[in-house]
Amino acid sequence: MIKLQNVVKNYEGYEAVKGISLEVKEGELYVLLGPSGCGKSTTLRLINKMIDRTSGEIFVEGEPVDAFKVESLRKKMGYVIQSTGLFPHMSVEENIATVPRLLKWKEVDIRKRGEEMLRLVGLSPEVYGKKLPKELSGGEAQRVGVARALAADPQILLMDEPFGAVDPISRVRLQKEFREIQKKLGKTVIFVTHDVEEALLLADRICLMKEGNIVQEGTPEEVILRPKDPFVEDFFGKEGTLSLLTRFKAMDFREEKPLPGEPLPEETTLKEALSTMMLLGVGRLPIGGGSITLAAIMEVIRRWSHEEE
Repeated sequence: MIKLQNVVKNYEGYEAVKGISLEVKEGELYVLLGPSGCGKSTTLRLINKMIDRTSGEIFVEGEPVDAFKVESLRKKMGYVIQSTGLFPHMSVEENIATVPRLLKWKEVDIRKRGEEMLRLVGLSPEVYGKKLPKELSGGEAQRVGVARALAADPQILLMDEPFGAVDPISRVRLQKEFREIQKKLGKTVIFVTHDVEEALLLADRICLMKEGNIVQEGTPEEVILRPKDPFVEDFFGKEGTLSLLTRFKAMDFREEKPLPGEPLPEETTLKEALSTMMLLGVGRLPIGGGSITLAAIMEVIRRWSHEEE
C-alpha cells in the first residue's frame, strides 16, 4: 500500500530523515514512534508531499508519488493533526463536507455522509452539526477531525499526534474508539506518536525511530520482548511487558463466574483491570456478567516471560 525506499530529507545541511525504508500493508495500523526530533512527523509529511524528499522513492498503491498530482494524492489520504485543523468560521457539518464538496459530490450525498461520520465518531448530527469549532471541547473537536478525514472514504489515513492535545481521560477514550473504528473500516493508517502506551494500544506494527533512522520495526510484542539494542529497551522502560497488557481487553479473559459489585466497563484493558485490582487490593473483579482474575492476568505475563527466554 505504502512503501519508502532509502528516503532522505535534508534541511540546509541537517539530515532529518536518513535513508529509511519501510512498507505499510493494506489495512494496517502502522505507528511511527520515537522521541521529539526523531523524524517521525517529517516522514509522515513526505508521504503526502506536504514537504519534498531530498532523495529516495515513495510509492502509494504501487505507484510513485511523483506520478500523482499533489491534489490527487492528497484526496486519496485523510489527514488528522494534533490541533484538528478545523476551519473556525465553518460549522461542524461544513468542515466534514470540505473534501466531498471538492470532489463535487451531490449535496444530498454530502449531507448523508456527514451525518454518518458524526455518528461513527459518537456525536449526534442534530446536536453537533451546526456548532462552530470554538463551541466544542478538545475531545469533540478531535472526533470531528477524524470524521472529516474519513468523509471522502479515503483508503489511507495519516495521523500526526492526533490526540496529543486532549486531557488524559478523553485521550484514552479516543484511542479506544479510534481503534474500533479502524478495525471496522479497515483503513490503512500511519499514526505518529511519542507516547508508548498509545503506540502499544493502537499498533499492528511499530516503527521506532531515533535521529532520523529506524532503530527497530515489528509488532508491539516483538519490540517489547526482543529489543534489538539498549535504546529500544530503555525507550520502553522497565514496565515494557506490563505495558503490553494495554493491548488486550479484560472481557476476552473473563470467567463465567458472576461477582457482586459495580462491573468494570466492557472496554477495560488488562492493564486497567490490573491497576484497579492493585488499588483495591482484590484478586477478582466483575465484568460483563462474569469476572476477571489476577491469576488470569499473571498467566498472560508469564507466557510473555517464556517468549523472552
